[in-house]
Amino acid sequence: MTIESIPDNFKAGYVAIIGLPNAGKSTLLNALLNVKLSIISDKPQTTRRRIPGILNKENFQAVFLDTPGILKPKYQLQEHMMEYVRASLNDADVLLLIVDSKSRRHPVDIDLNELNPSKKPVILLLNKVDLINKQDLLPLIDLYKDFYPFEEIIPISALNRDGVDKVEAAIEARLPFHPPFYPPDILSDQPERFFVAEIIREKIFEKFYQEIPYSTEVVVEEFKERPGKKDYIYAIIYVERNSQKGIIIGKKGEALKKIGETARKEIEEFLGRPVFLELRVKVNEKWRYDERKLKRLGY
Repeated sequence: MTIESIPDNFKAGYVAIIGLPNAGKSTLLNALLNVKLSIISDKPQTTRRRIPGILNKENFQAVFLDTPGILKPKYQLQEHMMEYVRASLNDADVLLLIVDSKSRRHPVDIDLNELNPSKKPVILLLNKVDLINKQDLLPLIDLYKDFYPFEEIIPISALNRDGVDKVEAAIEARLPFHPPFYPPDILSDQPERFFVAEIIREKIFEKFYQEIPYSTEVVVEEFKERPGKKDYIYAIIYVERNSQKGIIIGKKGEALKKIGETARKEIEEFLGRPVFLELRVKVNEKWRYDERKLKRLGY
C-alpha cells in the first residue's frame, strides 16, 4: 500500500487488550494476527511488557497492545507491569476487556470507570465459551451488562479463533479515520531480539513451576546475523538465587539443554532462518524488587 493508494475512508488506531491474569489476552492477539507473536502459558502473569501487534487490512490498520494482567502490585516488577497497562489505556482508541467465561470470578478487581475516565469505547469479550454450557451464556451476558455500559459483548474462543471475525468487525467500526501508522508489511515495532528473549522465557514457563518462572528474566546480549552461516544468539537467563540457577541448569546441564533445544526450534520458525543459540544462567539477587536492576533489564 502506498500513500497514493490509501482510501479516504481508511481507519487506523490503537487497541488495548486488557483483563485479569490468564484471561487469554495473548492468545487473542495471536488469533487476531493469525500468527504467534505473544508468548502464552497456562500460568498467570506470563506477559510482563506491552507487546504491539499490527493487523493490516484493506480499509483499516489496528495496532494491538497486549498488556500484562491487571493486578495489585506486590513488588517493583509488578508496578512496572501496571505502568504498561496504564500507558496502553492512555494510548488506545478502543479497549478490549477479555474475561474468562468459565471462571466464576467476576472482574470486581477491575474498575473500568477509574481505568477509563475518558470513556473510550470498551468491547467485552467473553472468552473460552467453548468450555461452558450454552444455557449459562445468556445469564453471563446479563451479568456483565450490569457491570459496565459496554459498547458490545462478544462471546469468543480465542484458542479456536471462534468469534474473532466479529471482534475484528467491532474494532473496525470504532477506529477513527486516519492514515496507517506503519507500513503494511510490519507485524510489530519490537526488534527481533525482543521476541527471541520472549520465546526463551516462554520455554522456562512451560518447563518449571512454582516461583522459578517468575524469578527469571531473559536478556539477549548478542544477536549476530552471519550470511552463509547460522545467526549467533547469546542470551542470559537471570534468576534470583543460586538454588534456582541449579534447577534451571539441571543435572549435567540437561534442563538448560532442553530449554535451548525447544527455544531454538521456535526461534528458527519465527525468524525463518537457522540460528546457533547459546544460553547462560546468572544470579541477579532480588532483581524483581530493585528499581535500579529493573532499569538495567529494560523495564
